[in-house]
Amino acid sequence: MACTGARQLRRAATAGALVAALFAAAACTGTAPGGPAAAGAAPTSTGAPPTPIGTPPTPTGSATAAPAQVPDVLRFTGTTLGGAAFDAAQLAGKPVVLWFWAPWCATCASQAWTVAEIAPRYRDTVPIVGVAGLGERKAMKEFVTEFELGGTPQIEDGKGVLWKRFKVTEQSIFVIIDRNGAVVHQGFLDGEALTARVAALAGA
Repeated sequence: MACTGARQLRRAATAGALVAALFAAAACTGTAPGGPAAAGAAPTSTGAPPTPIGTPPTPTGSATAAPAQVPDVLRFTGTTLGGAAFDAAQLAGKPVVLWFWAPWCATCASQAWTVAEIAPRYRDTVPIVGVAGLGERKAMKEFVTEFELGGTPQIEDGKGVLWKRFKVTEQSIFVIIDRNGAVVHQGFLDGEALTARVAALAGA
């Protein structure tokens, strides 16, 4: 009986030694869950492709263009014949054409067709803004309707505030302001000359 018990003890000891050896081998060749990778092991992939050498870093923020400085010549507001508020400051940074007209003016009527034709085409590059004066509001609105100028801002200036600001003493006068706020033309332009001027400003 003593020999049998001794043999069982030796077997148990041998089995325990084998289990301990197996655990020791695993500890040398693997990693614990959540632990650091074993030396020489390949890094875990993040799913992102490798960045080629020499590639500039991707910007982390979005660049926002600075708003254009508002020149003094565009620091005015008004109300359109349609009743909407108008702020010339929104035109800063673009060439602008101001057209001073009166509803009873035959010359203005001849130019109106050209303005109605080209203004929508250059709305985003060279805005044309009408400044109606020297007449009744009703007559001004009828002029806009007759010559299909509704798609172009038309400021009501019955009291002549803007006419005085720009020293306009007669109709029809075009005041052309470049993108830097400099007045590059003030005077009469026929339809052909106006079209050429606006096209040149749009391409500048």
